[in-house]
Amino acid sequence: MNILIIGAEAAGMSAAAKARRSAPDANITVFEQSNVVSFGACGLPYFVGGFFDEPKFMAERSVEQFKASGIDLRTGHRVESVDTDKQIATVRDFASDTLFEHAYDKLMIATGASVVKPPVPGLELGNVYFVKTMADGLALRTLVEQEHIQDVVVIGAGYIGLEMVEAMHKQGKRVRLIEVGEWALSGSFDSEVSELVHAELEKHGVALHLNERVESLHGEQLVSMVQTNKGEYDADLVVVATGVRPSTGFLKDTDIEMLANGAIVIDEQGRTSLANTYAAGDCATVWHRVRQESVYIPLATTANKLGRLIGENLAGAEKRFHGTLGSAAVKVLDIEAGRTGISEKEAKALGLNYKVVVIRDKNTTNYVPGQDDIQVKLVYDADSKVILGGQLVGGQGAVLRVDTLAAAIHSGMTTEDLGMLDLIYAPPFARTWDALNVAGNVAK
Repeated sequence: MNILIIGAEAAGMSAAAKARRSAPDANITVFEQSNVVSFGACGLPYFVGGFFDEPKFMAERSVEQFKASGIDLRTGHRVESVDTDKQIATVRDFASDTLFEHAYDKLMIATGASVVKPPVPGLELGNVYFVKTMADGLALRTLVEQEHIQDVVVIGAGYIGLEMVEAMHKQGKRVRLIEVGEWALSGSFDSEVSELVHAELEKHGVALHLNERVESLHGEQLVSMVQTNKGEYDADLVVVATGVRPSTGFLKDTDIEMLANGAIVIDEQGRTSLANTYAAGDCATVWHRVRQESVYIPLATTANKLGRLIGENLAGAEKRFHGTLGSAAVKVLDIEAGRTGISEKEAKALGLNYKVVVIRDKNTTNYVPGQDDIQVKLVYDADSKVILGGQLVGGQGAVLRVDTLAAAIHSGMTTEDLGMLDLIYAPPFARTWDALNVAGNVAK
């Protein structure tokens, strides 16, 4: 059996490794257009910020390690197109700039996503960066360590944008964050969380511009100024973090089912609409356990889980993924924010009969030094009281409590169950009634 995997990051290499163990006799070939594999782009802001110094920490395994396990991993190779009827991929070898064909019996598409470049004149200027590849991180780290780089503008207040704000702040830069929407993290969190994020940014001297649209970048060869619909701002460096889009353009001539944004639609087994073809990671949808529909949520956690499952299915298994909760988190300077399940905004859009409760508590007992605020928001079914989603924001320990909420939602627990759940108590970690207990008991 000839297994072909396109893409060698989280989903692709998880699938390749599992398929290798599950089907020892299979021929497994992986094509990757870059020269870096098993790479976790989530670490880029922390590398740029100087939280650690070794870029190799962002790659789980090397090319040589994968090859030693019996996987034919070829970097510097890009799949240009796929004939899904003949089950043949056309591949470009960058080293020789030649094309060749590669036949397969089973195919997995794990091509990830590419950055969204907004229609803003001036993006081609020097010192304008996107944050996606290892090369991006290496170049940015070198640049921000130079003393003449002082004014940094970050465009986009999503996860990566906020993490880059913290990175630049740690490097001692004057940071300005520009977001076209009315609040930060609007794609994942409700306004109660975003308001606390805004306050944290302003407390640390970050210039926050909401409801403001970048119209152009200016400079001779290097960027020197950002112009918006509301003003002009000095910039020695601009970081653009305006989202990602599935890298599926090479499939345009196939009949594979996709969402409007190009995300490949898959079922619970990772199968696409094409025979013998699977997909996972940032190029594909995922089934949402609460929403009960396929959604596009590009997360490394889901990519790894589905990659492992598909690896078994490529070898003949019939494993099923029971759905994501979209659990995600971000650190913004001295506070943490995490979410799981659905937000109130999503519940309203879905037309659900829901209720919410928001409580404010503390993360430790009163006499523990460094006690901090913690806010919990629950979204739950108005009749059954089954928990549908939750968001936490606050000091140390806020985000890890989201894991408890994820387990509660996965298990179908109610707010009453949460209120009486046997959570740990010790002064450095929680009060006798943990904040989650309090939220569950307050819910009516």
